[in-house]
Amino acid sequence: MFFFLALRNIARNKKNSAIIALLIAVITFLFFIGNSLIGRADRSIREAYIESLTGDVVIQKAADVSMNLFGANTPIIDSYFTIPVLPAHDEVMGLVSAKEGIAGITSQVSGRAYLDMLEVREPVLLCGVDAASYFPLFPGISLEEGRFLRSGEYGAMITLARAERIRQQSGRYPAIGTPMLFTSGGSAGFKIREIPLVGIFSYQNPGQLMNEIVIIDPQTVRVLNSIQVAGSADVEVGEDALRLLAADLDDLFEETVFDSAPGAEEGFSADMLQSYLSESASEGPEEDLAGGDWNFIIIRLKDGLSSAAFIASLNEKLAAYGLVAVNWRIAAGGSAILMVLIRMLFNGGVFLVSVAGIITAINILLIAVFRRTREIGTLRAIGASDAYIRLLILGENFLIALAAGCAGVLGGFWFLWAVNRMGIVISNELIASMLGGAVLRVGFLPHVAILSFAAALILGIAASVYPVEIAVRIEPVAAVRRG
Repeated sequence: MFFFLALRNIARNKKNSAIIALLIAVITFLFFIGNSLIGRADRSIREAYIESLTGDVVIQKAADVSMNLFGANTPIIDSYFTIPVLPAHDEVMGLVSAKEGIAGITSQVSGRAYLDMLEVREPVLLCGVDAASYFPLFPGISLEEGRFLRSGEYGAMITLARAERIRQQSGRYPAIGTPMLFTSGGSAGFKIREIPLVGIFSYQNPGQLMNEIVIIDPQTVRVLNSIQVAGSADVEVGEDALRLLAADLDDLFEETVFDSAPGAEEGFSADMLQSYLSESASEGPEEDLAGGDWNFIIIRLKDGLSSAAFIASLNEKLAAYGLVAVNWRIAAGGSAILMVLIRMLFNGGVFLVSVAGIITAINILLIAVFRRTREIGTLRAIGASDAYIRLLILGENFLIALAAGCAGVLGGFWFLWAVNRMGIVISNELIASMLGGAVLRVGFLPHVAILSFAAALILGIAASVYPVEIAVRIEPVAAVRRG
């Protein structure tokens, strides 16, 4: 009886009911579509980073600023930030490896430098890895040409995107074995190293950050970063060093005067220095790779294991070493953190729209309540309680919100289906990487649909609270007189 009475009242006030339903449906539609896009992008980024770069958990030295695998997450200080090395690396590796739920573990030393290759000069992000444990950990890395880097050898691998960019700029495609000259500078000196190209690889879903990565042997990165194996001090990169990095190699020596012995060749060139460095680099490792200095320990967890719980338990043991475990998002930085901000901003905007919608719905419901003064007064006169009046009006608005929520979610589902059928091509590289491909494909996320439907119901109930209280204050005698 109660249900049929609520339906009858909705039908009798169909104009007001339709306006309220439309408001709730539109807000639900926007919430569903926006969070579906953001959720798809976030899932794509998560899979790309975990499968190719960060793993599930990253151990780093505790610092005052948040760090990713290549620097600080704060853009203002990132250019001047030096990633600290891990203290007690071997001991921590043993401690972490003993924990249950670990599918794989590896170490990484990171750096930045300038790469000169086939007369093309550009900045790169260096990912110095333990090749034996690194590549099995990341199935998202695909070999395109050459081979994977081997443990203990000097060499580097570049992405397919970088190889294509070098070909476009120089007219020559990098061949396996092509020399690669890396330069870096700091207060500890100006470092130059030449090593061969051993392979060209690609990531399954690369972003702008990933395409700038060079996978390289850790020995070379330590030299370029001026890291001493037996306990190193941080090296700050100053402005003078940065200017040196931007200069041409020949320009560094053109005004330098060298005293030469009689009979010796006069002049000094970058080619001579490169030849010397190439020969010295091939003599063998300068540091002991086992137990050398690293910046990060990267962990992949077994499927189904909660990374949050694992990090919480691990941090209790790492605190004594001055280390901290972070999740993939912090380790990835950049676009991964940006997705959280985008989600917050979008849902903040939807919240403001919802507030405006609730205010509009309240005004409409108040008008409807005043128009039903005689009906409500009659119900009160024949013995209807305050609870009954409340339930009646709340039930009506709940049914309206229920129908509007279903309409909003179904409309959003149809919209996503139509967009996927259109095969929209995304020209922006960053957006394409965030959405998992150059063609827009947005999948149906059940949890987003549930949240959207729940939001519709909450909107309907929230808009009913004040009008209901006004309705129960109507006195039966006054209601009959006004009627």
